[in-house]
Amino acid sequence: MWRTSVLRGFLAAVGVLSLVLGIIGIVVPGLPTTPFVLLSAACFAKASPRLHAWLLANRVLGPMVRDWEAHRSLSLQIKCLSTGLMTVMVLLAAWRLQGQPWLQTLVIGLGVIGAWVVWRLPTRD
Repeated sequence: MWRTSVLRGFLAAVGVLSLVLGIIGIVVPGLPTTPFVLLSAACFAKASPRLHAWLLANRVLGPMVRDWEAHRSLSLQIKCLSTGLMTVMVLLAAWRLQGQPWLQTLVIGLGVIGAWVVWRLPTRD
C-alpha cells in the first residue's frame, strides 16, 4: 500500500516539475513546451485524477493535451505555432547576446533541438 502512495507522490511531483518546465519553455528559447506538458499529463493521469482533470480543463494547455490523448499526435497548426514561437524567442535571445558568440551558438543549438523534438512527434491530419 505504501509503495502505491509513494509512486503516486513521485509521479505527481514529476508531473508538476514537468509542467513548470513546460510553462518556462514558453518564454525560454530552446526549451520545448509541448513534450513537457504531455509528460505532465501522463504523470497526472496515473497519479492524480484531480490534477489531470485540471490540466485537461485548462484553456491554454488543455486542448493540446486532449488532442494528444484522443489522437496520440499533434496538429500541424500546433507544431507550426510552437516552432514559430520558439524561433522568435531564440532569435530575440541571440540578438540580446550580441558579443557572446558561444552563448548565441548555445541558444540557437538548443532551439534547433527543441524544434526537432516537436517535429518528431506524429502529425495529425
